Amino acid sequence: MTAVDWTTISQPQNIRLVVADMDGTLLDGQSEIPDGFWPMLSRLRRHGIEFVPASGRQYATLRGMFADRAARLLGGEELSYIAENGNVVALDGKVVEVHGIDLDVTRHVIDLIDAAAATGSDVGLVVCGLKTAYVQRSDKPFLDEVSKYYAALSVVDDLHAVLDVAREPSSYMPGGDAEIVLKLAVLDLDGAERFTDEHLAHLRADYQVVVSGRLWVDIMNAETDKRQGVEALQRALGVLSAQTAVFGDYLNDALMLGAGDWSFAMGNAHPDLKAAARYIAPSNVDHGVLKVLDRLIV
Repeated sequence: MTAVDWTTISQPQNIRLVVADMDGTLLDGQSEIPDGFWPMLSRLRRHGIEFVPASGRQYATLRGMFADRAARLLGGEELSYIAENGNVVALDGKVVEVHGIDLDVTRHVIDLIDAAAATGSDVGLVVCGLKTAYVQRSDKPFLDEVSKYYAALSVVDDLHAVLDVAREPSSYMPGGDAEIVLKLAVLDLDGAERFTDEHLAHLRADYQVVVSGRLWVDIMNAETDKRQGVEALQRALGVLSAQTAVFGDYLNDALMLGAGDWSFAMGNAHPDLKAAARYIAPSNVDHGVLKVLDRLIV
């Protein structure tokens, strides 16, 4: 696919669902929701269009960013969310799908990261649970970066202890209290792509190993991604791909772009993502999502 500039869209379209990644996409250069988003959200709802944040961020983090102000704007209505790169899908504020990763690979990755850290790699692991995220590294540079994405965070002495309270994903029941490991997020403060190639490539035969940012790589169930979350919401809402606009900037957004006929890579996106998109939007610092939406809807 050869992406074209968003300005080639000459008129409003029949859009009913808008799905946007957060970091590098909707969020501005300070990782904040731009002020112009809130009037746009009201405008979307007036036209019957659902807006969905889709992120590698934790569900609790996304709700903390959006829920209160959105409820005030929308008369108490909740947003829908795709969190943890598709491992948690919420419709109108209620979790409707949970996917996760098995405990054997969780144990293997804990050991692998411990070994890499012991030999000098500036790396740490976030075990992303349904209830909270768990880390054992507690230095300030590491926690400062992790805290951007995980509002519910527990520091433990040894991540192996999480395995004693977690259950396999197949045991999840809506409303249940079992802890499920959703995904494993590796933070390498020296850069994730090289670490992934050197230490995690062997996992790709059985799991998704996706570089989700300059410092981050996510290890997930092979059958789970943001696209699966978009498709779950499309089914629930009765929305077609021809009525869906999707925005992203990094490699963990690539599959998601295929769920919407109106697929946009941001101007600041990874080159491989631009190759997967139908259109190129302005960059996140230029508020590209808002500019495109202003043209796409009446």
